[in-house]
Amino acid sequence: MQIVGTAAIVTGGASGLGGATARALADKGAAVYAVDLPSAVERAPEVEGVTYLEADVTDPEQVEAAVAEAAGTRHPLRTVVNCAGIGPSARILSKRGPHDLGLFRKVVEVNLIGTFNVVTIAAAAIAKTEHLDHGQRGVIINTASIAAFDGQIGQVAYAASKGGVVGLTLPAARDLSSSGIRVVTIAPGIIDTPMLATVSDEFRAGLAEGVPFPKRLGLPEEYAKLALSIVDQDYLNGEVIRLDGALRMAPR
Repeated sequence: MQIVGTAAIVTGGASGLGGATARALADKGAAVYAVDLPSAVERAPEVEGVTYLEADVTDPEQVEAAVAEAAGTRHPLRTVVNCAGIGPSARILSKRGPHDLGLFRKVVEVNLIGTFNVVTIAAAAIAKTEHLDHGQRGVIINTASIAAFDGQIGQVAYAASKGGVVGLTLPAARDLSSSGIRVVTIAPGIIDTPMLATVSDEFRAGLAEGVPFPKRLGLPEEYAKLALSIVDQDYLNGEVIRLDGALRMAPR
């Protein structure tokens, strides 16, 4: 599917995976709308071709407003990439007591319900565009994690939320097939995002050593390149792609 001359939405688009993807889509000629929380938008760098929109992915009204702005331009909305997410850590039982239910609910709300919220609202807008070859209209790319398959100690909420994203991939692709919308999920491994900016070099080296090959952390730009490839490959649909250097996470 052609990117140039189309509109794209990237959630979590102010930094990290979303920031790299927003830049990559803009470089390919898309009018990109990077959706993120106000605090993240305030710190976001200016990027030609990228317009920042403040919205909470769990809020239907805010998402509807962001989608309406992206879809209301002269460029048809064709691409949506869901990168917004959080990853706090807590065990079911620890010295501090049982896992906080509110924390579990919050992680699922942002990572899973937020993703579904954007998928649903954006799909309705994409479905109104003119169809292309073979009836296609667009593609939605969601972000899971290898934690969906190899959740570590302390990742019960995160792994459950990302497992939900994996689980919705195929039925979402089937649901949206009649509208000509593909759905694909990327499951990244350990990516060098701002979430790792505060850890020591020794800790980062230890993480990299656990990756079979190549023995390094992944780059946000590599996620973005895979997202662009998914947009380009029209026959790729209903699939979850691991981007992890063959890493399988140990229990801790």
